[in-house]
Amino acid sequence: MARIALVTGGIGGIGTAICTRLAKDGCSVVANHHPTEAAAAEEWKKARAAEGYEIATIAADVSSFEDSARMIKEITDQFGPVDILVNCAGITRDKTFKKMESAQWEAVINVNLNSVFNVTRQVWEGMLERGYGRIINISSVNGQRGQFGQANYSAAKAGMHGFTMALAQEGASKGVTVNTISPGYVETAMTLAMDDTVRNSIIGGIPMRRMARPDEIAAAIAFLASDEAGYMTGANLPVNGGLFMH
Repeated sequence: MARIALVTGGIGGIGTAICTRLAKDGCSVVANHHPTEAAAAEEWKKARAAEGYEIATIAADVSSFEDSARMIKEITDQFGPVDILVNCAGITRDKTFKKMESAQWEAVINVNLNSVFNVTRQVWEGMLERGYGRIINISSVNGQRGQFGQANYSAAKAGMHGFTMALAQEGASKGVTVNTISPGYVETAMTLAMDDTVRNSIIGGIPMRRMARPDEIAAAIAFLASDEAGYMTGANLPVNGGLFMH
């Protein structure tokens, strides 16, 4: 039986690479997207089908506990219980702290951190009961080192790994692993749209002198999602080209 994998924020740049890699590895993949992205998700699904990947999509606002519960119920009813959960949904609302409004703080915490609780809570008990599960939380290098103008984002991303370490201890004896991946700068539509000067200045600060390809992030996730990674839990895997070494 194919493992059922859910990727939140699955139609984004990194999410797409994760979905296609897990599908290539034989998983039955469901890509979550925000309800406002229905048209984009339909186009995305067609594009993946043209590449030879049959990936299901599902709309849900993962910042809502109730909507996350509905999503997991629908996936379970249609495909079966979720074996692999990749918490990838995220947004930025960058502002220096003295200019940051509570709405910008709350939006980022709700989507980037509370969503991890909202979605994981729905699949956790089933994983424990079945004695198998893979939870992979996509954090960021900026959750490890902090970033100017990103107090909200850095706090949320650091919080994700705290969640990983605590939950890893609860799942360890039951065959459920929980790990974090902290990517550095990745070549996505968002980073490619940056002003050249800004982009080159970022690349200049990376020892490898380039941004990551989305498939390099996906490869690390594929490893953590595999049966071979069964003895690895509570870890934070940096994929950042040497930008931050800990």
